[in-house]
Amino acid sequence: MTTQPGPGAGWHADPDDGSEYEARTVRPYAVTGGRVRAANSDLPLEALVEVLPGAASSHGLPPEKRAILQHAAHTFVSVAELSALLRLPLGVVRVLVTDLSDAQYIRVHTSTPVSVHTGQSPALSLSVLESVLNGISAL
Repeated sequence: MTTQPGPGAGWHADPDDGSEYEARTVRPYAVTGGRVRAANSDLPLEALVEVLPGAASSHGLPPEKRAILQHAAHTFVSVAELSALLRLPLGVVRVLVTDLSDAQYIRVHTSTPVSVHTGQSPALSLSVLESVLNGISAL
C-alpha cells in the first residue's frame, strides 16, 4: 500500500482500500450537519477563541466541539490553529466555532479595527494613532 500526500493527514490512495478514503470525504459533511458555511462565513483565520466559564459542562457535544473547548480551555487559540490541531478543514472548524459561539460556550475575538472616537473624522483617528506610534518609537 502506498501513501501519497493528499488533502489531509491519513488519506490513502490505495485502490484496494477505498473505505478509509470514503470515510475521510464524508466526515466533514457529517461533522457540520451538511452545512458548508457558517452563519458568520467571514470568520477570519486569526480570530481568537476563548472558552467561557460555563462551558466546562459540555456533556452531549460531539467530539470535535469538545476538542475545540479542550484546546481553548487554558489559552486563546486561533481558528487556523484549531483547524491544524483537529486536522479538520478550515471551513468545518469555522462552522463548529460559530455553533459553539451561538450556544455561548465560547467567545470569538476578531481583529476588526477599533475606531478611536475623537469626535473628528476617521482620518484624524488614524493620525492620532500614528502620533502615538511615533511617540513610542522615539522612546
